[in-house]
Amino acid sequence: MSLLEQVNSPEDIRGFSVKQLETLCGEIRRYMIDCCAKNPGHLGASLGAVELAVALHYVYNTPVDKIVWDVGHQAYAHKIITGRREAFKTNRTYKGISGFPKMSESIFDTFGVGHSSTSVSAALGMAVASKLSGIDEKIVAVIGDGALTGGMAFEGLNNAGSMKTDILVILNDNHISIDEGMGAMHNYLLKISTSETYNRIKNHVWDIIGSARLRRGVQKFMFSTKMAVLKSGSLFESMGFRYFGAIDGNDIGQLTTTLASLRNIKGPKLLHVITKKGKGYKPAEENQTVWHAPGTFDPVTGKRSISAGTSAAKYQDVFGETLLELARADKKIVAVTPAMASGCGMNIMMREIPERTFDVGIAEQHAVTFSAGMAASGLLPFCNIYSSFMQRAYDSVIHDVALQNLKVVFCLDRAGLVGEDGATHHGVFDMAAFRPVPNLIIASPLNELELRNIMYTASLPDIHAPIIIRYPRGTGEGVDWRDKEFVPVPIGKGQLLHNGSGTAVLTIGPVGNIAAEAVRIAEERGFSVLHYDMRFLKPVDTDILKDVCANANRIITVEDASVIGGLHDAVCSYVAEHAPGLPVIGLGVPDRFVEQGTVKQLRHECGFDTEDILNAIIE
Repeated sequence: MSLLEQVNSPEDIRGFSVKQLETLCGEIRRYMIDCCAKNPGHLGASLGAVELAVALHYVYNTPVDKIVWDVGHQAYAHKIITGRREAFKTNRTYKGISGFPKMSESIFDTFGVGHSSTSVSAALGMAVASKLSGIDEKIVAVIGDGALTGGMAFEGLNNAGSMKTDILVILNDNHISIDEGMGAMHNYLLKISTSETYNRIKNHVWDIIGSARLRRGVQKFMFSTKMAVLKSGSLFESMGFRYFGAIDGNDIGQLTTTLASLRNIKGPKLLHVITKKGKGYKPAEENQTVWHAPGTFDPVTGKRSISAGTSAAKYQDVFGETLLELARADKKIVAVTPAMASGCGMNIMMREIPERTFDVGIAEQHAVTFSAGMAASGLLPFCNIYSSFMQRAYDSVIHDVALQNLKVVFCLDRAGLVGEDGATHHGVFDMAAFRPVPNLIIASPLNELELRNIMYTASLPDIHAPIIIRYPRGTGEGVDWRDKEFVPVPIGKGQLLHNGSGTAVLTIGPVGNIAAEAVRIAEERGFSVLHYDMRFLKPVDTDILKDVCANANRIITVEDASVIGGLHDAVCSYVAEHAPGLPVIGLGVPDRFVEQGTVKQLRHECGFDTEDILNAIIE
C-alpha cells in the first residue's frame, strides 16, 4: 500500500519522517497528474504547491488551525490529503467536488475562493475573531505572487501589519500567474529571490545555525544584509510584517523546519517561498502558461488532446484577430487586460503592437480606471476582462467611466455559464448589474461575425459612449468571419431571425442559436413562432417590443445570464406599460448559484437548452 493510500486526513501524516513526506509528495504529484490527465483542471500551480500543502498540514493542527488559500489553483494537494482523495477524481465535474476550496465541501476549506487576492483579508478577519473569542488557533494565508498585483491584497497586508495581529502570510512565489508575471511587484520579488550574493550569504548562515532560537536571533542581521545587498528596504517589513525568506518551497524538510519555528512567533509574519510551477512534470515545467490548465493529456508522454468535432474559432480568437485589425487601422486604439492576455486573445495584438498593449496584472479595478485615463486623453481603449472578474471593478465602471461618459470598449469574455470552473467563474450577473448604469451601451453578439462587426461599430468616431460587449467562453457557431468586410451594426437595434405569430421568442447573445433550433423544430410540429435576436440589452429595441406586443399572444425570453435584471426584466417592464396582461416567460439562470459541470449540463439544469425552449413554446 502506498503512503498516499494511508492518508485520509492530515492527522495521518503527522507521524511521518521527512523521507516519508518526500515520498508522499511524489505520490500526490503522480496522482494529480493521472487524475487531471482524464479530468482536466488547474494543474501547473498545484504541482508546484504540493510540498507547501503537505508541510502546512504536517506542522499546523488543522482544522483547528486554519489555512486560507488564495485563488484555489494551488490547492489540489490540500484537497487530496484532507479526506477527498477518491472524490478528487470528480474534481470540477457535474455533481462532483469543486475545483476550488469551498466551505460547504469540507471543514478543512476554511474560506471559499476562486477569484484573486482575498486570502489576507479573510485570514485577518479569522485571526481577529479568534482573539476576540479567546480561541487558541493559528491562522495562515497562502497567497500567490500574481495575486499581489490585486489591490485588496495590500489593503489586507496594510491592515494586518498595523493591527499587530498574530497571522502568517505565505507568499507562494513561482514567478508567473497564468501568463508571464508583470509589473513592479513581480520585479521586486524577482530581485529578492534571484540575488546571488544575498542568497549565498543567507544559505551559508542558515546552514551553520542549528537551533530555531538562534535562527530567529539572526533574522534582523539578515534583514540588514538584504538592505545592503539589494540596496532597498523590505516592503513587507515596512508594512509591519516580519519577513522570512526566500526559501525553497519545494524542499519539504526546509519547509517543515521553518514553519515549525514560525508557528511559535507572535505577530504578523510573512514567509516568502519559491516554488516551481509544474514541478515534477517536465511538460508542465517547460511550458507553464499552457499547463496552467492544459485540458486532457497523455500522462506518460504529456501529449495534449485535440478537441474534435468543430472547426469553429474560439470567441477569444475572433476578438484578438479583430482587435489587431482595428488597431492597425487606428493608432488611437490601445488594449488593456488584467493578466489574461492569452486567455482573452489579446496576446495576438501584444505580439505585433506591444507598445499599445498593456497587461496590468490581476487588477481589474485599476484596468478600468487606467483605461478611463487613456480615454480622457483621446485614446480608444479596448479593455478585456472576464465577465465574473468585472464584478470587482463595478464602482470603477460607474464612477470613472460611465459618469464621465468616457468611451471605453469593455469586452467581457467568459460571459454566461462557463462550465467546470463553477459558481465563482460563471459570468451571469453582468447584464443585470450594468443595465441600470446611465450612458452604457450593452451588446451581446449572436455569433463570430456579429462580434467582429460590433467591435468595429464600437470603434467608429460617431459612437460617443462606453460600450460593453459580452460573449461566451469557447468556440463560436462556425460562421465565416475572417477577412469579411466590416459592416456597422445599428446601436440599439435587433434583428428578425424567424417570422411567425402566436408565440414570440426574444433572445440575446449566442443562446439565440439554441433557440433557433427549438423554433425550427416547433415549426416542423405545426407551431408558428416569431423569433427576434435583440442584440442590445441597452438601449433595448422598442420597435421590436412594440411589434411583439401587437402581434404575439405570449413572449418567451431566453438569456445566458441571470433571469433577474436582464432581458426578461427589460421586456417585462415594457410589457407592463404597453401591453399589460401579455404573458412573459423568462428562461435563463435562476436565482441561485450554479455549480460546476459542462455548459450543456448546466443549461439543462437551468432550463434553457433546446429541449427546454421547445417545451416552453409548445406548452
